[in-house]
Amino acid sequence: MENYFEKQFELRYFEMNKFGEASATTILTLLEETAADHCYSINHSLYDLETQNIGWVLLSGVMEIDHYPKYKEKIIIRTWLSDYSSIKGIRENIIYNEQGQIIGRARGLWVFFDIMRRRPIQIFDDIKEKWSSYHEECFDHDIKKKIEAIDYGKYSNEFRINRFDVDTNHHVNNIRYLQWLIESIPVEIIDNYSLHRIDGRFIAEAHFGDIIMSCTEMDSLENSFVHAIRTKSNNRPCATGKTLWKERIK
Repeated sequence: MENYFEKQFELRYFEMNKFGEASATTILTLLEETAADHCYSINHSLYDLETQNIGWVLLSGVMEIDHYPKYKEKIIIRTWLSDYSSIKGIRENIIYNEQGQIIGRARGLWVFFDIMRRRPIQIFDDIKEKWSSYHEECFDHDIKKKIEAIDYGKYSNEFRINRFDVDTNHHVNNIRYLQWLIESIPVEIIDNYSLHRIDGRFIAEAHFGDIIMSCTEMDSLENSFVHAIRTKSNNRPCATGKTLWKERIK
């Protein structure tokens, strides 16, 4: 494989769930940290970009985890860009355990974004040259296919967007959406199953002070759900998603 970047992590206590495994939000956080370090490695750190009022914004993505690492386990995340347009790039990720076995994969479609004008801009040529690309997908999954927003959910929760929910791009970080989504999953699923796959689409921005509704409904497949995150004031969908859960090995 060519033109990839790798980062190793040792899982820490506060990143564990009640089963002593890394939570799904922990894994997503480490994927974002790896991408941030990939930016830093070519002298275009997220903070350097921020001084130019520029950032990367996730439009859609999928994460699939076969095994969640436990406390003190080490993992390696390998990431690369498989494709570009003038304003977007597709980031691939493979997660390895200490034995070199693949335990997870993720793909994300990111847009280069003018923070002040709230619109996409062209990716710097220097970024494309330094990152280059490797035209291989980590797994076959269409992250551009639309996920329809459900109108309501059998399971739902409401949350107010606080200051810590908003990132340097002045919008709600995608990790918060995963946290809100999981809060509306039935407790019997949380207690007996682990998140195997999450597939998400980000549609519209939510802002500090908004009240959002996390709506969840059972999907056609067993142990699968469809989700929508909506702003309560106008019922506008901000994000949609699908999750698939597998029975926890006891």
